[in-house]
Amino acid sequence: MRKCISFPVDDFNIFKIKMLNWVNRFNIFCLLDNQHYDLNKPAFECLLAAGSKAGIEQEAGNAFDILRNFHAAHAGEWLFGHLGYDLKNEVETLQSDHHDGIGFSDMHFFVPEIVLELNDAEVIIYTDGDADEVWQQIIQAPAEITPQVQTQALVKNRISRENYITIIEKLRQHILRGDCYEINFCQEFYASPAFIDPLFIYSSLVRLSPNPFAVLYKFNERYCLCASPERYLKKEGQHIISQPIKGTSRRNIEDAIADEAAKKYLQESSKEKSENVMVVDLVRNDLSKICRAGTVQVDELFGLYSFPQVHQLISTVSGELEPGLKWIDCVEATFPMGSMTGAPKKKVMELVEQYEQTKRGLFSGAIGYVKPGGDMDFNVVIRSMLYNAADKYLSFQTGGGITYNSKPEEEYEESLLKAAAMMKVLQ
Repeated sequence: MRKCISFPVDDFNIFKIKMLNWVNRFNIFCLLDNQHYDLNKPAFECLLAAGSKAGIEQEAGNAFDILRNFHAAHAGEWLFGHLGYDLKNEVETLQSDHHDGIGFSDMHFFVPEIVLELNDAEVIIYTDGDADEVWQQIIQAPAEITPQVQTQALVKNRISRENYITIIEKLRQHILRGDCYEINFCQEFYASPAFIDPLFIYSSLVRLSPNPFAVLYKFNERYCLCASPERYLKKEGQHIISQPIKGTSRRNIEDAIADEAAKKYLQESSKEKSENVMVVDLVRNDLSKICRAGTVQVDELFGLYSFPQVHQLISTVSGELEPGLKWIDCVEATFPMGSMTGAPKKKVMELVEQYEQTKRGLFSGAIGYVKPGGDMDFNVVIRSMLYNAADKYLSFQTGGGITYNSKPEEEYEESLLKAAAMMKVLQ
């Protein structure tokens, strides 16, 4: 059953809060929130999937084949879910042996019981049940998000500053020797035990740091609280785009002159632009595996975009798919995304395993949706807190692209900058 219900624009923010309070009763849900950004003209402001009437949970091995069969059985329905970074072990025959305090599976997709598509002036309810009943439940939900527990999270670094700097120097030597050209290196911040209300912390995070690929995702006792600015892959018909981010500078909203200087730095920095060019070349190569010859192009190079904490360089790469290829083929050919790996991909993922000290899991993976018919949109899971409510373990990871021109101390400071909003909402 499909029902479209309109409501006044003035009630948009209140309705979104009610919608979040309502969905919190479900064991599985996924909220995708555009936060009123206009990157490639999104078809919705928020998309919320609630409940699961069918699902798969898989570890790397034959996960993509199982996903193909699952999607074929539910081709006329919405799918929501995640792709964990460690699907690399299936794609490139690698392994992951580090500590994992969260425990998300490598892949999870579900067919939701209810889908809500929220725009500024209306909400569309997709359900096999009673849409009127869903509507009544939402409008009767609380209009405020209040914490159910007091936040207690003493955050620690998994890697010390000194060790981080030493590792960056070693990675620079790998680059000098020609082992790789660029590598994305990350460190974990964690708290254990940690006591948080995921709904309250998420709402605080996106209020402080609204970003266009924000996600609140719950899979039983595990949560992802995501304020990502980055798109991994979007497919509309035979057209596909990727929007990698490389290049970061600190915002200074209180000082307009300093803020403009931070923008100018990004536009003129050979180091930041070289990082971006390398990942663009990697994405072009990935898309060429699935797109018709001559159709892969760079629509925008070094696009300067401003977010609450940072300015970023975002490039857009697009292409036209080979006939017969489906969305799963696109993911399998390009995953993990180049912005979170480096070049050449397989070698840098081996180095990531050698030098990082935490299993990435869902971090630097992707969360998104597949529409009936096979169009899709997935983000990159960065600027995200992961929480295991059963084990009371909280984790978030940050890092950046390392090139030979990287200065280790500056790379460390950049990782702290990317962690700043998450640190703040936990204080």
